[in-house]
Amino acid sequence: MSLPSSVDVAIIGAGAAGLGAAHALKDSGLSVIVLEARDRVGGRAHTILAAPGIIFDAGCGWLHSADKNSFVGIAKQLNFEIDTARPPWREQSFDTGFPHAERQDFIAALDAFYDRAEQAAISGGDDAADKYLEPGNRWNPMIHAISTYVNGCELDQVSIQDMQAYEDTGINWRVRRGYGALMTAYGASLPLALNTEVTLIDHSGPHVSVETSRGRLTATKVIITVPTNLIADEAIRFHPALPAKVEAARGLPLGVDDKVMLALDDPGALPKDGNLRGATMRTAMGSFHLRPFGQPCIEGFFGGTFARELEDAGDGAFAAESIDQIVALLGSDFRRKLKPLAESRWARDPFARGAYSHALPGHAGDRAVLAAPVDGRLFFAGEATSPNFFSTAHGARDSGERAAREIIAAK
Repeated sequence: MSLPSSVDVAIIGAGAAGLGAAHALKDSGLSVIVLEARDRVGGRAHTILAAPGIIFDAGCGWLHSADKNSFVGIAKQLNFEIDTARPPWREQSFDTGFPHAERQDFIAALDAFYDRAEQAAISGGDDAADKYLEPGNRWNPMIHAISTYVNGCELDQVSIQDMQAYEDTGINWRVRRGYGALMTAYGASLPLALNTEVTLIDHSGPHVSVETSRGRLTATKVIITVPTNLIADEAIRFHPALPAKVEAARGLPLGVDDKVMLALDDPGALPKDGNLRGATMRTAMGSFHLRPFGQPCIEGFFGGTFARELEDAGDGAFAAESIDQIVALLGSDFRRKLKPLAESRWARDPFARGAYSHALPGHAGDRAVLAAPVDGRLFFAGEATSPNFFSTAHGARDSGERAAREIIAAK
């Protein structure tokens, strides 16, 4: 799409938040353009065909809190099949490396940790979550590992108030054709300008001037939906400067979570939608989803410091580590059965610089600071601005809709 010289509303970012905002403004009578730096929509939702018959969500893949997830209705409207099978996260398909009795002991320790942190948050504290680990508990490294999957970081970087604010209904579904594919379909009817990187938002004059890699345009109002790390790093600059926004974004950094997809040439050897986790005495471990949707593959998941180290190690590091861990658990025969297909490196994606936000200890209130409009002209959305569904695609989408409502109210 060609870039207009002026619009009523410019939306920066075509991830879930930007798409949600644009849809909410469709019948407002306002002219709208969505500016996206990438050559695709979806942001941190990206579905690829890793191999014939193997769909891989390199970004978000689960409809979390599905009974309250706005993308469930959207998926039905767009004729995307939803899989409502229970996720295998708390299961283990083999006793190898993690026997049943140990799993029960771990789950009890994990639940007790969450209970202690919850009670401290209810009492008004906002400490780092690791303070509520039981000293010397053998499961502490693995509880940290769970945090790396949930938050993208270890517990010393997590606010207990933020943990308490997150709403998890315990219902998690999947989109059979891929969450990223759903996002692409959701954005298909919108006015998009792809390959358009925004570098400066000048709100010093009567109209907001937006500088992009394809030229300048002016807007009456702007919705900023980019990830917090881009605001914190000032990859997009504001004139006049907005130090409160930059500081809020720095209090809500994106953790690191990555996925890897391995082809499995003997699918009958593993159960459909199984789960495998080993190395239970350490935090640097992967979690493996066996044959998702019954596909002939294994999907690996890594988070936190370990994921960052594997990103730094270069292409293929996630696959190599995954194969080593799986072979250690299931035997050397599996080395010849597994073949690397694809992997993500979200911290090295210049337009993401991480996976999803967590509030640093003492910074849970920064979500509201980041979400607040500026001068009735600049509006902010994105998963990091969601009070209860941060770190999710539906939280991002709903925040875009909220920002659109703020604009309509300010007309």
